[in-house]
Amino acid sequence: MKLSKPLWKIAGLFTFLFLLMGRAYADEGMWLPMLLGQKVYDNMVKRGLKLTKDQLYSINKASLKDAVVIFGGGCTGEIVSNLGLIFTNHHCGYDAVAALSTVEHNYLHDGFYAHSLQEELPGQGLSVQFLDSVVDVTTQVEAQLQGLSPADRMKKQSQVIADINAKYSDPSAKTEARVSVLYKGNQFLVFVYTRYTDIRLVGIPPESVGKFGGDTDNWEWPRHTGDFSVWRVYANHEGKSADYSPDNIPLKPKYALPVSLKGVKEGDYAMIFGYPGSTNRYETSFGVKLKTDVEDPAIVNLRDARLKLMMDRMKTSPAVRLQLASSYAGIANYWKFYDGERKQLLKYDVYGQKQADETKFTTWAADKPEFSAVFSDYAKAYTTWSPYAKTRIYTIEGILGSPLMQFCASLVRVEQLLTTAGREADAKRAIDSASKMRDVFLKEEDQPSDLKILAAMTQMFYTDIPRDQYPVGFFEGIKNKYGDLGSAATFNTYASAVFSNTFVFSDAKWKAFVSNPDANVLQEDPAYAQASAFVRSYNGRYAPLFSQFMATTNNLGRLYIKGSMLQFPDKLRYPDATFTMRVSYGNVKSYNPRDAVHYDYACTMKGILEKYVPGDYEFDLPAKFLDLAHKQDYGMYKDPVKNDLSVTFITTNDITGGNSGSPVLNDKGELIGLAFDGNYEALSHKIAFDPVYNRTICVDIRYVLWCIDKLGGADNIIKELKLVKPV
Repeated sequence: MKLSKPLWKIAGLFTFLFLLMGRAYADEGMWLPMLLGQKVYDNMVKRGLKLTKDQLYSINKASLKDAVVIFGGGCTGEIVSNLGLIFTNHHCGYDAVAALSTVEHNYLHDGFYAHSLQEELPGQGLSVQFLDSVVDVTTQVEAQLQGLSPADRMKKQSQVIADINAKYSDPSAKTEARVSVLYKGNQFLVFVYTRYTDIRLVGIPPESVGKFGGDTDNWEWPRHTGDFSVWRVYANHEGKSADYSPDNIPLKPKYALPVSLKGVKEGDYAMIFGYPGSTNRYETSFGVKLKTDVEDPAIVNLRDARLKLMMDRMKTSPAVRLQLASSYAGIANYWKFYDGERKQLLKYDVYGQKQADETKFTTWAADKPEFSAVFSDYAKAYTTWSPYAKTRIYTIEGILGSPLMQFCASLVRVEQLLTTAGREADAKRAIDSASKMRDVFLKEEDQPSDLKILAAMTQMFYTDIPRDQYPVGFFEGIKNKYGDLGSAATFNTYASAVFSNTFVFSDAKWKAFVSNPDANVLQEDPAYAQASAFVRSYNGRYAPLFSQFMATTNNLGRLYIKGSMLQFPDKLRYPDATFTMRVSYGNVKSYNPRDAVHYDYACTMKGILEKYVPGDYEFDLPAKFLDLAHKQDYGMYKDPVKNDLSVTFITTNDITGGNSGSPVLNDKGELIGLAFDGNYEALSHKIAFDPVYNRTICVDIRYVLWCIDKLGGADNIIKELKLVKPV
């Protein structure tokens, strides 16, 4: 692999971004490893790193970065053997394991380990991506955006990026290019990946281990979750990417991480490679206020209602629990995040901090025409959009939070084609696609919970959204037919009628519609009528306002960062996370979350046994696990300092969503754990890094190996690894 030459010709403004003298908070920053800069590297060495820059990221030889992959659609994984073995989080492979599971063979509940290559199970829809090269295309993009209005710039930028992606992609080789927009449009890098699509399940602990603590412990420390799973990437006999085939063989990777049994202690160096999804550290005070006052509370309220209704059903049977498990987990994870984010943003007055920075910028920019109106224009943009922000969330997270409504919303395109002359062929293709989507929907649909969700979300929209933002005539129709809109019973009766009469649940009616597509039949269907009413209302009245708002604020954000770089030319900067490869560094470190409370840097098996509640939904444990724990049968995985099995530990590293499954490495680049969560006290991290309280929660690699070896009996997996034992 060879990094393209243009990346090393960055000059002018972008010299500031990576090579400047200056100081960020000690552990703040998700740095681009291919553009690490001497100052950042020197800081890493001062903190304890013993590797060269080439060992971290090299363009000509194998390095740490070659062992780090994008796993699935939004996680990180790492290669840990010369046979393409992958470690990642339990929750990262959750959907694929759920798809492989049945009530009779419930791999989520019981766990699974393959004791040979032949026993490994194909992961449905899974893929991993290896980073091949990175090219700076800033000059190429900027040349085509000069002099455009914010809306035209945004539109043209999308076209230019699409062209660049196509230029650097090669579908025949499963090579994909994606331009990443950095510093809100001040820099553009194209990242080129190779995607492998034959990924097989090798091992996963029982859900009671992999999700121990459930929603109660989510985003919390102390934490005792064995959040890991084991997979393998396969290729054809030439080592090339290929779809699943029994003839495929394990991929021989460029680099595999050594696995350390030495353990961690307070103060140890910790480094995390991975693919953090998104942050917005350059957000303005306007954005913070909208988030704390409107967006986060709305999301939390809507998700809270949905989760309670789903959980009521999941408790009724193992089959329903399995059916809803994946969807529930996804909704629950960020329900708690948004709640914590709002509280931390308010607690630490991030709004006030942002305002102070913006006042300094405005004073500096007063005599600079390019930047002088940035924050007055921000104020206008937010004043125009803010009255409708809640309606957007209540449409997406509320009405379309019903799986039935979400499916029916996909039929709006079908109706458009059926009512447009000359589009019969397109309509047929859309209907065929809708039929396939319906099959997937019905497989995952739990009608009793969805019916209640539809009733609750419709009532919440009516109660919480201004009347002049309702879909025209919709709630009047419910009132005329079903009664008092102030009563929950009215919405329950209405939702029951929708579910009883929609053709979506009737194979005969759906088949008749597919055989003879008729827009009138579609329009008269009660489920489609509601979905289309809300989608059309939003698309017609509010989507254009939101598009204009985004175009304007994106352009203002670009100007704000550009001006800030001129205002403070010696400040060390890192780009927001964009699901591109990053490295962060820090140390293993305990903390004091509040007065008279101290949290140690590690959790042990003792804590698991203290939390254990027989038969509990979140804190139960398998009998074999308890037997091994009570016998203290920990073998070579026991921590000599704690005199116990270390389960998890915390570091000061800067991460965010997408880093799930990321390798946590020691000073020599050896795997010591897997990152899987952050702590509640610092959930403002997408917008503001907290240098005092921020902690990354990691599952100790020794606990992972104990679960595989002692609990799972899969010593064949252990034998694949390059274990580094204490001297």
